[in-house]
Amino acid sequence: MKVLKFGGSSVKTPERIKQIARIIARKTKATDRLFVVFSAYGGITDQLVRMGNQAAAGNLDYKNSFSDLESRHLEAARQLLTLQSQTDALTQIKIRLNELEEILHGVFLVKELTPKTLDYIMSFGERLAAYTINELFVDRGLDSVFVDTRNIIYTGNEFGRAKIRYKQTNNNIISLAESNRKVYVVTGFIGSTVNQETTTIGRGGSDFTASIFGAALNVDEIEIWTDVNGVLTADPGKVEHAFSIRNLSYEEAMELSHFGARVIYPPTMQPALDREIPIKVLNTLNPDFGGTVISKESGTAGHLIKGMSAIDDACLLQIQGSGMIGVAGIAQRIFNALASHDINIILISQASSEHSICLAVMPEYATQAKKAVEHELRYELRDKQVNEVKIEKDMAILAIVGENMRKTTGIAGKIFNAMGRNGINIVAIAQGSSELNISMVLSKFDETKAMNALHDTFFLSENKSIHLFLMGTGLIGSEFVNRVRNQASRLAQTQHLSVKIIGIANSRKMIFDKAGIDTEKWDERLAGSKSKTNLNIFLKKMIECNLPNSVFIDCTANEEIPMRYADILSANISIATPNKIANSISYEMYQHLQEKARKHNVQFLYETNVGAALPIINTIQDLIASGDRITRLEGVLSGTLSYVFNTFTGEKPFSHVIRQAQELGYTEPDPREDLNGMDVARKLLILLREAGYPYEPDDIRIEKLISPDTEAAPSVSQAYRQLEKQDHVYSAKLESAKQV
Repeated sequence: MKVLKFGGSSVKTPERIKQIARIIARKTKATDRLFVVFSAYGGITDQLVRMGNQAAAGNLDYKNSFSDLESRHLEAARQLLTLQSQTDALTQIKIRLNELEEILHGVFLVKELTPKTLDYIMSFGERLAAYTINELFVDRGLDSVFVDTRNIIYTGNEFGRAKIRYKQTNNNIISLAESNRKVYVVTGFIGSTVNQETTTIGRGGSDFTASIFGAALNVDEIEIWTDVNGVLTADPGKVEHAFSIRNLSYEEAMELSHFGARVIYPPTMQPALDREIPIKVLNTLNPDFGGTVISKESGTAGHLIKGMSAIDDACLLQIQGSGMIGVAGIAQRIFNALASHDINIILISQASSEHSICLAVMPEYATQAKKAVEHELRYELRDKQVNEVKIEKDMAILAIVGENMRKTTGIAGKIFNAMGRNGINIVAIAQGSSELNISMVLSKFDETKAMNALHDTFFLSENKSIHLFLMGTGLIGSEFVNRVRNQASRLAQTQHLSVKIIGIANSRKMIFDKAGIDTEKWDERLAGSKSKTNLNIFLKKMIECNLPNSVFIDCTANEEIPMRYADILSANISIATPNKIANSISYEMYQHLQEKARKHNVQFLYETNVGAALPIINTIQDLIASGDRITRLEGVLSGTLSYVFNTFTGEKPFSHVIRQAQELGYTEPDPREDLNGMDVARKLLILLREAGYPYEPDDIRIEKLISPDTEAAPSVSQAYRQLEKQDHVYSAKLESAKQV
């Protein structure tokens, strides 16, 4: 005997319902009896609540919404049932819909929607869906019967979240099972009082219904069918590499579901836990996948944690003041004040100083909670013993869950390291003595980034995702993209790196794709982009992506971009660049960028500023770090000038040699940077600074190789024309040099 539950996503469309019929037909061959619990069609419960509120507000739009709901249910029946079965079924569905319409009209007339009436309105979702699906089963030859749980599950009169009266309910379920039908199609979510008043047992209550039936019948297993492959390590909509968890303990599953994991409804576990009945979470769209088994044992997953989940929106109340220190009963008074207003506390954090207490509540209760606490502590507020209660909005609560965390050292350290490395501030933290859950309060803006960073740390510790943002697609930038494409497979296999280019910009256009830009056709996509390059917009989008392990790559010779390096580093984004400008402006700027990188725990890499790919800067840094003092630097600081001096023999004009050097990729994008001595000066200045000498640009004396007219030309092409006019001057200098 088994209990199965299919949620709203599983019965969202007639096609999915037909898939369920195939699953049930297969199950009946292996099991003597099935109790199948159904939710309302996907989105219907929300629609019913909305219609009720519209009617109560005197808004006639409820009629349009009702018309849509009616059409959806009638059309579903037409698609699911054969013509022979449709007539009676459509009649029964229409009768129920007419009843719903009358109730809504009554609400519209009296302009009042009580919790009791709302429960009755919401019950139509499950009743309509389960009735139609049962008719489908019968139509397909199954020995199936429709069960309205208002006749089975007895509750108190706490409308909206009614409490189960287990003794009567269990007796009713056992009596129902004595009819020996093959399949029982059961309405989830609803019950009734002893006076036959319709109640609901809380949103997500269809899971609860399944657990109640399973416990009463002491079944072998409870199956919860949804639209994902079991319980995942994280929300797949936020964490791309989330994967299914094979085994969870009841406690782990409850912790994950309490903090936002939507696969399991928290109260579901208790009846099953009491009877130690395994719960299996399966995927309607992939029925052959093994899913997740929730049982008494956690199982060995090989990871320190089992998963993470988050409450996307929460508010933090800060209650602090000197009058709280050492005063007994303060916490009790605060909790009682909130309890008296039915305000649930999601998270509690208090320092040992007793100077402050932090409480997290849902946003809709924040103002009410503040007023309740301030009223309770009104005398302490008056006497300045307690400060005004502060509300921090736009918070998220992230929970890390796993029984393997117990008595395992270093878990918190890994969490803080991952957070700090990605510039994520933890506002508050809480951990119980069970060591099963570490919960953190952080900004909503950082939630997805934090989940990805922690998921990489705990589940993909051997793998690391790198997210790149490239400006400049000239020779160096284009070659870089080619390297990423050609080396991606090797980096994944040998370095365990997953490298994605998220944004690319040249001087004209830019593109972004959080899923990663195809490095095979990036140039075509960039050429076809309608987004014009704007540095401010590019940087804003890069920061708003808020991805872990982000790196900005500046492959330009642009002077404006380095002025924004400090902002980029402050956003906890590393920088890698061959652009020498940032490190060769003022010494103050050079120091400022180094300090920004240290403060925000990111990297500022500029090895290619000097010596191209040779590890010159890194070697100097290592020498200085080990205590050495560099007294002299010798070297050829310009490959361009070296090539020119060794190639210019007088056989070809000087301007031709420069063009040839540029075509070979030796020069800067603007060769004048080489010929005016600035490139050499910048390299020398950077080397001096790395060696520990605080030199400024004015300390470098330069003898330029180009005339003022060439240097002042408005474009590179015009500079070449000026250079050609000077070819005879360079020939004369060459002949003069030969005489020395």
